[in-house]
Amino acid sequence: MPHTVKIAFAGFDEAFLPVLVIFAGKDGALDSDAAGRLGKAAVARIHAAAEAESFSGKAGATLALPAETSLGDKPVHLVVVGAEKSETPIDFLRLGGQVQAKLPKGRDASILAILPAGAFEASEAAEFALGMKLAAYRFDRYQTQKKGEDAEPKSITVTLLVTSPTAARKEMKAQEAIYHGVEMARDLVNEPPNVLTPVEFADRAASLEKLGVEIEILDEKAMKKLGMRALLGVGQGSAEESRVVIMKWFGAKDEKAQPIAFVGKGVVFDTGGISIKPAAGMEDMKGDMGGAAAVVGLMAALAGRKAKVNAIGAIGLVENMPDGKAQRPGDIVTSMSGQTIEIINTDAEGRLVLCDVLWHVKHKFDPKFMVNLATLTGAIMVALGQEHAGLFSNNDDLAANLLKAGTATGEKLWRMPLGAEYDKQIDSKFADVKNTGGRNGGAITAAQFLQRFVDGCPWAHLDIAGTAMASPSSDINKSWGSGFGVRLLDRLVAENYEG
Repeated sequence: MPHTVKIAFAGFDEAFLPVLVIFAGKDGALDSDAAGRLGKAAVARIHAAAEAESFSGKAGATLALPAETSLGDKPVHLVVVGAEKSETPIDFLRLGGQVQAKLPKGRDASILAILPAGAFEASEAAEFALGMKLAAYRFDRYQTQKKGEDAEPKSITVTLLVTSPTAARKEMKAQEAIYHGVEMARDLVNEPPNVLTPVEFADRAASLEKLGVEIEILDEKAMKKLGMRALLGVGQGSAEESRVVIMKWFGAKDEKAQPIAFVGKGVVFDTGGISIKPAAGMEDMKGDMGGAAAVVGLMAALAGRKAKVNAIGAIGLVENMPDGKAQRPGDIVTSMSGQTIEIINTDAEGRLVLCDVLWHVKHKFDPKFMVNLATLTGAIMVALGQEHAGLFSNNDDLAANLLKAGTATGEKLWRMPLGAEYDKQIDSKFADVKNTGGRNGGAITAAQFLQRFVDGCPWAHLDIAGTAMASPSSDINKSWGSGFGVRLLDRLVAENYEG
């Protein structure tokens, strides 16, 4: 499929090369409106194709007729989509992804949808268009052999036929900003680690200045002055310097209004350090910065759609490598908070990065709440697989808002427990806390560790180890790096904290 889908909107009389999307009920049966528009011959072809392909008409099922028919004097490529029960809202985002997969390859098209309630409304069309764009995303910039006739087009233009093109274009502006945020996050996760060093990552985050985001980059000298020794300890075995990037978006009417804050783990490559990981699958550790990627993508989305909120995005960027200068199991480091940390396992490094950034954001910006995202533990995948990210929080209202946003966007969360009884697993004989509490409850003890560094601020930790990279493909994502968290957190902000 193409790298991008360019979206246009038009009225019903402006169609060219149309794709007609129609809804089918049980066993592929069409409603009278759809059947009447298509004519008896086309309906017969659909029923024959549905029977041949065992098309059930269930929600999410799709059927594309292999040859074009005609609607009046126009050729039509038919995509039949199984319908939900009438009382269930249509998932237009997912529908866009489904239809994208069925488009005639490499061709511009226009789409007319025969929906149960009539033609596309503006908001429905914008959601549908976002789903198409997300589904079309590919990361193939390093594949050089696709040339000549075998090369797929860089983009196609899809025109959606809607009741009000002007209203649809207005709705699409916000969706375009969200898409670009997800695209940026996916690109960052997919990049190879020899390209995306901490310094390069910081430079790419700084590109948000063109959207009006204020950027502050802390180098190692600045971090040493602040006392970020936990974060610096993770990167001290690498030839690449560590960085912290602070992104500030002031979109509220009152620029001095208390902000909200998002913090991301950005381990651009994680060997495990001295506690080195097995070789098998280690290449996937280029994605251990999925939390930082999501925060950058979120800030791009908020700024791109000019969100009416004050927001802080902060990311800690390091590379965890084994070296003569690398930190060792048994080392004790002093965090920015003043709490001392005994290093039990150098592969439990993400929490060391986050603890200093969380403390810094809390005390410099005094946010209403903080949400951190991190590909933090394999243990969360043991608990939840790859269908949900783990949610830990010290605040029920914040947790409820996150769960609601996750359900709405399909970036699903599952709330996990916190409790003082888990602290005994990370109590240290020699320091204030250990950086790991062992195998049992590993995702929980990691969250308990982080909670010690939020200093009472309302906070949520999202463990996205199973959802940010190598997650199962879906109707709207065929990419190794999913961009998980951008749409979720944009929805959280839009529905609860703007105004």
